[in-house]
Amino acid sequence: GIVGLVCLVWASAFAQGGFRAVDGRRHVEIPFEYVNDFIILTIRFNGYLPLKFIYDTGAEHTILTKREVSDMLRVQYEREFRVTGSDLKTELVAYLARQIRFDIQDKVYAPSEDILVLQDDYFRFEEYAGINVHGILSGVSFSRYIVKINYDRRTLTLYDREIYRFREGGFEPVDVEIFRTKIYLNPTLQVLPDSVAPVKLLLDTGAGLPLLLFSNTHPLVHTPKKNLASNIGMGLGGYIEGFTGRIHRVAMGDFFQQGVVTYFQELDSLQNYDYLNNRNGLLGNSLLSRFQVVIDYQGGKIWLKPSRTFEEEFVYDRSGLSLIATGSQFNHFIVQNVLPNSPAAEADIRRDDQIVRIGWLPTGFYSLADIQRILQKKPGKKVRLIIKRDGEKIRKTIVLRELI
Repeated sequence: GIVGLVCLVWASAFAQGGFRAVDGRRHVEIPFEYVNDFIILTIRFNGYLPLKFIYDTGAEHTILTKREVSDMLRVQYEREFRVTGSDLKTELVAYLARQIRFDIQDKVYAPSEDILVLQDDYFRFEEYAGINVHGILSGVSFSRYIVKINYDRRTLTLYDREIYRFREGGFEPVDVEIFRTKIYLNPTLQVLPDSVAPVKLLLDTGAGLPLLLFSNTHPLVHTPKKNLASNIGMGLGGYIEGFTGRIHRVAMGDFFQQGVVTYFQELDSLQNYDYLNNRNGLLGNSLLSRFQVVIDYQGGKIWLKPSRTFEEEFVYDRSGLSLIATGSQFNHFIVQNVLPNSPAAEADIRRDDQIVRIGWLPTGFYSLADIQRILQKKPGKKVRLIIKRDGEKIRKTIVLRELI
């Protein structure tokens, strides 16, 4: 998932008992928040603290990113791990904590999970997602059940495998491979209209983007001519650099998506390709959320059914601004990056400027996701800002336009 490419030695040291339904119920519906294309579950940690975890089918292990929580609860650490970050270079430190109890109130409980606790919060989710997140819940935590993700209703439903039968139409089966508790799809991509590339993609609910492709793993997978150099997102070990463009079409079974905003990353070293199960990239929530998704880990199957957003166009930022959220309420918005020759660059907005007002409203009224939606509005729309630079307030106007 966001954890990206966490290479763990001693994977066998982990025991993940997984969640069980309270009172042996045959099916349980768990509500989730959907913020900035992340599925967020509220989970009670060791019977005490309600914490926010990202549900991540791309993560092999459950991870607590805030060590101060486990320190405060006097959790014992059994051994130290060295973990390779998502740039496949940075070495990070994590600790193994055993027999942690998780509860989702009155729904499910996991009596004894082994988790990783990061020495430092390498993710800094708050900054780039504008949400308070304490960790990552591995998708395999629910794998004893049939798992249904309904993005329209914001629910995760767990069904007992013995009694589950499809009650509704419209679902199509899609073949998948399960490898080391992760799910791999085999869609076909058309980067250009006249090329068809069969690829292998990780199904990754821990990625808040539509599609990420490794551009040096397949001869027909390459960055389109019209592209932007960009930060793809945050992984363990920092921001992942790459390019953004659109690809012509993605086909999954009988379903098609056109003009998909796609991120391209070149793997520095193909020696890690085996660890990645020879995959060509990943498919994230911004594309998955166009479906209801049913996952059967043990049967090695998934089913898809179009959701409300299935036919919406893929919209990308039209300003050229990358922002991070800071402050105790995550409502101080700082410019992290400005794309050259973009509307924001033409308005002379600079890195480290703080946006203090949009239109008539101070930015305290907005979330990071709200501002990103404003910066994706129709081409030609004028966005009036007041920024703060070196203590001085300056008025700016950005005229939005298509960038990819």
